[in-house]
Amino acid sequence: MSDAINLADKLATFDDHWSPKTVTTFNGHDVMVVKVQGAFNWHSHADTDDFFLVLKGEIDIRLRDRTVTLGAGEMFVVPKDVEHCPAARDEAHLLLIEPTGTPNTGNAETAATREAI
Repeated sequence: MSDAINLADKLATFDDHWSPKTVTTFNGHDVMVVKVQGAFNWHSHADTDDFFLVLKGEIDIRLRDRTVTLGAGEMFVVPKDVEHCPAARDEAHLLLIEPTGTPNTGNAETAATREAI
């Protein structure tokens, strides 16, 4: 990487929701930004934890036993194999970090295609 990455500039390049965009990689992991609104689907990841950092707005990470609400500047890690359903009442912007190739739905057949921006 030769230049700084401006996350706000990257987020301004797209409007779709629930479709993470890779902005860089490190140590076999994708660093992604995503815009979210409404509820995603219930899912889990068998082989990896799920990292969420809110850049703008507010999201709820619904778990089967509770809901974790995150605002801008807050993060949460869902442990592997734990079912969860992220949801945002209004549009929110997130930073995600996952091992490269991890499907966002936990299932490669239903996952969004990963795009680098």
